[in-house]
Amino acid sequence: MKPIITRRQKDTIFAGIFCIVALLVVMQLWLLTATMNAHMGGDDSVVWPGVIASLACLLMNLSLLRRLVYLQRPAA
Repeated sequence: MKPIITRRQKDTIFAGIFCIVALLVVMQLWLLTATMNAHMGGDDSVVWPGVIASLACLLMNLSLLRRLVYLQRPAA
């Protein structure tokens, strides 16, 4: 049985998830900038770790946004 979550609790959860998503997006932008700066400077050793970290951020964002869709479904 799915526990009943009030509207106020959902709003708090949504705000928290959106803050985490915004933080991850800013981190991805910083990661892209730092990786491109290093790559343009001739340091190719950071490209693949940057790609892997960026993909990890993307997967976390997708899972959090999927959780939002799950929470918005009406209780059955």
